Amino acid sequence: MSIRPIKRLIQSKPAVEGAGVHLRRAFGFGSSADFDPFLLLDDFRNDEPRDYQAGFPWHPHRGIETITYVLAGAVEHGDSLGNRGVIGTGDVQWMTAGSGIIHQEMPKGDAQGRMHGFQLWANLPAALKMTPPRYQEVKAAGIPTVTDGDGASVRVVCGSFWGITGPVDGIAAEPVYLDVSVPPNRRKTFPVETSRHAFAYVFEGAGRFCNASEPLPARTESAGGSGAAPPTEAGNRWLVLFERGDEVTVEAGEHGIRFLLVSGKPLREPVAWYGPIVMNTQEELRQAFRELEEGVFLKPR
Repeated sequence: MSIRPIKRLIQSKPAVEGAGVHLRRAFGFGSSADFDPFLLLDDFRNDEPRDYQAGFPWHPHRGIETITYVLAGAVEHGDSLGNRGVIGTGDVQWMTAGSGIIHQEMPKGDAQGRMHGFQLWANLPAALKMTPPRYQEVKAAGIPTVTDGDGASVRVVCGSFWGITGPVDGIAAEPVYLDVSVPPNRRKTFPVETSRHAFAYVFEGAGRFCNASEPLPARTESAGGSGAAPPTEAGNRWLVLFERGDEVTVEAGEHGIRFLLVSGKPLREPVAWYGPIVMNTQEELRQAFRELEEGVFLKPR
């Protein structure tokens, strides 16, 4: 067994999207090769309703899948397929844009005005860019949680882990999407298939990843380039991008740690990306925007 070393440690950065939603972006709108097949991860956590209520009004997507996972508050969804729904605490929405869909996502706070969730974009391979769009909504009760004797727990949103399979299926990148909690001062190891790209995104507590028995170096925004050993500690709103290996090891800090652990099979295809549309070539991208202008973006089902 080989522990995955850390390739980069990245702090999420403030961004404003939609009609004025303040969020934190862990990665996206840059080189996607290290995260392939994933393109973007947003952390839309906010306690001020004025910073999220305007939401994400009607907008198009093509060539990707969007995964929305809610921890607090709710997100109201509507799309050109006629789907309508609200996902709340612990629920997940998985939308395959495929050949084209137009949708809106309108966040709403909980009783205290809090809103927290994540949106992950997964790329579609060239052969499925123009597949018919599809929408999946899974309530919290349908997402299994598996625990071990040390108190660690894992919600399996998608993929298989510790003998449990998550409810979301039929996803092109065959991702494994996990919500992991480790109690204070516990050290745990989680298997990740060697051929996959993998990352962890910490959203509660803190911990040391990789070889947790080594002395802790000072934390910096990213590793590499200086010849220094990469840092191993990650706290709230930090993303850990891993090198190859078949397991991830974390030692939780004194307050424990909770993080997303996501992996997927890389597509290794060219990416042509502008805003909400991701294709393989610039001509395909131009064609998509021409179709939007001409009113023929949505394809017959």
